[in-house]
Amino acid sequence: QVQLVESGGGLVQPGESLRLSCAASGSIFSIHSMNWYRQAPGKQRELVAIIIRDGTTNYADSVKGRFTISRDNAKNTGYLQMNSLKPEDTAVYYCSAHIIGLRGANNYWGQGTQVTVSS
Repeated sequence: QVQLVESGGGLVQPGESLRLSCAASGSIFSIHSMNWYRQAPGKQRELVAIIIRDGTTNYADSVKGRFTISRDNAKNTGYLQMNSLKPEDTAVYYCSAHIIGLRGANNYWGQGTQVTVSS
């Protein structure tokens, strides 16, 4: 069974930074893409950033220049470095990944980690 576990969320003040991690475990042959989504209270879940296995990245306009997505293929782990955080970045952040494992190719989700930006 494949699992994704996020970590690194917390409470920070505006302008500060956080680094989220997403560790994939289980019977994994390869991870095609790793993505970060977020969902604020009363809003729909939105895609924040995506990274393909070859390192290609894409970001939501709202985080470009502030957030950086990366991955360590050897560790099956993805990261989201969030700088210059704003109150509007407050949300539950979810990691998802398109993984090829024993059961073929599937999309998996983590449980989410809370990020709160407040003074």
